[in-house]
Amino acid sequence: MSPIATAPPDTPPARPLREFWDDFSANRGALIGLVIVLLVLLAALLAPVVSPHPPDLTNKDMFLKPPFWQAGGSIHYPLGTDAIGRDILSRLIHGARLSLSIGIAVVALSVVLGTALGLAAGYFRGLFEVALLRLMDIILTLPSLLLAIVIVAILGPGLMNAMLAVSVVVLPHYVRITRAAVLAEASRDYVTAARMSGAGHLRLMFKEILPNCLAPLIVQASLGISTAILDAAALGFLGLGAQPPASEWGTMLADAREFVMRAWWVVTFPGLAILVTVLAFNLLGDGLRDALDPKLKR
Repeated sequence: MSPIATAPPDTPPARPLREFWDDFSANRGALIGLVIVLLVLLAALLAPVVSPHPPDLTNKDMFLKPPFWQAGGSIHYPLGTDAIGRDILSRLIHGARLSLSIGIAVVALSVVLGTALGLAAGYFRGLFEVALLRLMDIILTLPSLLLAIVIVAILGPGLMNAMLAVSVVVLPHYVRITRAAVLAEASRDYVTAARMSGAGHLRLMFKEILPNCLAPLIVQASLGISTAILDAAALGFLGLGAQPPASEWGTMLADAREFVMRAWWVVTFPGLAILVTVLAFNLLGDGLRDALDPKLKR
């Protein structure tokens, strides 16, 4: 008597989000970066609630007071005060809102414009592609900070002009990444099948090709936020970005230059805020790259 055949167990459905999280969480550095980024975002969103004082409130009796653990410090000003009696911790928290807004706005503008240009260049090819790539090559040959300074010098100092200048500086990266991804995807069988079924150019570009090019763009965007924050802080330090009394981290460093030798805290804490935030976004970007790139999955 033949044994009773049993049906094979059902294959569990694929859960891409769970697989992504497993690959991402295998990178401890990426998890640390994610936690720091979330904490900075939370502090920025809740700045009016969690900051001890308004960022521009001055106290004439508290000029250049040290942090609370040093002699002469006060627990009411945990990280000390600046040259006109403003609480450094409150300005750092509100500065997180401004610096993150700059980074996100710059990346959003660069991603939208760079993706559109790169998609058109990779799909249509021809003279437009050659001219666009040569223009991007010219931008890439110039030092990024120097180019941003030149653009702001032409447009005039200010936060919006600084954001526009940084967007132009980082634009070539998104154009080139999108074009390379489009070239790789345009020859795939699913694109050929969609073209043979009568799909138009817009459908092929935005429905068939673009969704499969998003992984490298997501990684570059996460890394681009750190670059935008750093460049905006550099412009603010040079007096070309956010203008006083804005509590942007680069502007805080610029205001504290003359007090470096006798009040270390007015320079150290804004510098640490920039360092930790930029490092966190870089770690997060590395983790996203490892999780989204099949070649790098552990």
